Amino acid sequence: MAIVARPARTANVAPAWTGGYRMGAIACDVLCALLAGAAAVVLRFGGLADVRPYAELSAVLPALWVAVVGLNRAYEPRMIGEGSEEFRRIAWSGFTLTAAVAMAAYVTHTDIARGYVVLALPLMTALTLFGRYGLRRRLHARRSRGECMRRVVVVGHPEAVEDLARLFGRERHHGMEVVAACLPEAAEIGVPVLGDFTDVPLVVAQTGADTVAVLACPELDGTALRRLAWRLERSKTDLVVAPALMEVAGPRTTIRPIAGLPLLHVEHPELAGARQLIKNLFDRVVAGAALILLAPLLAVIALAVRTTTPGPALFRQTRVGRDGAEFTILKFRTMGADAERRRVHLVSEVDGLFKIRADPRVTRLGAWLRRCSLDELPQLVNVVKGQMSLVGPRPPLPAEVAAYRDDVRRRLVVRPGMTGLWQVSGRSDLSWEESVRLDLRYVENWSLMLDLQILWKTWSAVARGAGAY
Repeated sequence: MAIVARPARTANVAPAWTGGYRMGAIACDVLCALLAGAAAVVLRFGGLADVRPYAELSAVLPALWVAVVGLNRAYEPRMIGEGSEEFRRIAWSGFTLTAAVAMAAYVTHTDIARGYVVLALPLMTALTLFGRYGLRRRLHARRSRGECMRRVVVVGHPEAVEDLARLFGRERHHGMEVVAACLPEAAEIGVPVLGDFTDVPLVVAQTGADTVAVLACPELDGTALRRLAWRLERSKTDLVVAPALMEVAGPRTTIRPIAGLPLLHVEHPELAGARQLIKNLFDRVVAGAALILLAPLLAVIALAVRTTTPGPALFRQTRVGRDGAEFTILKFRTMGADAERRRVHLVSEVDGLFKIRADPRVTRLGAWLRRCSLDELPQLVNVVKGQMSLVGPRPPLPAEVAAYRDDVRRRLVVRPGMTGLWQVSGRSDLSWEESVRLDLRYVENWSLMLDLQILWKTWSAVARGAGAY
């Protein structure tokens, strides 16, 4: 596979837009520190004392905050736009600065009002977290328009390369744009193939790429990867490697050096024990509180369903829960009373899921309830009863479970959820394979923090209404 080589670059430190984003993050952090310091002075002293020392301290606080955040490496380009590591480092910076101020005051016998410290530093940390979240949302919006993207050369076998390119194309908020591929042999795929595994640095130079993604393949062993990293080091091109266990991530994986070799240790997912008990308690408490708070809304919706179309307000259906146990799921009825009878006359199987974009059985009120996901609210009762979780895999039908392969049955080792990775990643617009992949990823990487992130993202998914039909 011939390519047209260009001279290798010598200074491709990062895409040009990352510098502007970093300056925006610094400006945001400075503003948050100023606001927090001013608010702490006003709330703690309120003009009843000489606030000049604390006003001066508030003026110095932004520089101190930026320095601490920088030392915690929260301005690095790899933190931009993805994952929770950026927010974790911001929170750790706030904790570190608070501890450092308290220790410095104790050692130097400086009398600093504790009320000021308790107000200023936590408020500064919280404001910074919200500010960074706003910057990330703005970045994702720009990426949806094709801006602020990393140019990626993918190295691997054709099927894996196509899967990764399709994933990056669908989830553009990741900021990865596949511009070329290097394959072991010539093949026709959906992205330009500009060389083989030996041509990677030349392809990077030709395409102006700033990132190389290496997928798992036997040809690229440790020695080959090390040599590739040395060649990419000259142009400062990022190298990312996808392990064979692509769906296992986060706290379950650690690098342990044994006999001079860096070995990847993979822990088993916690499917029982104390953390699952905490999750169950959290689910039931939150669902019970939500039922109480939303009782008026639930009553209004139930009345609207009963008065607009004949039939009951609630739709009951058998679903399969944890370990294959069947239960009756509750939803507000969104179809006519004869929906099941009319089902046999419709095209009923699309990628393993019975979902029709313009289903004639859905009522006008039902379409609105589905778009806003209000028809799912009665499932809070299922959560309180312990049949479902707030977050988990999609609750399947018995007919779907009967057709499961062995690996797909892995979805049933946890309780199904009202929302999940499938909900925040496209809902009914996802194919059957994509839905299964997301459900299995959740099962393998479950954590309470991941649940909270999914619950937070569910609001925006519901507001967009994408895939809700």
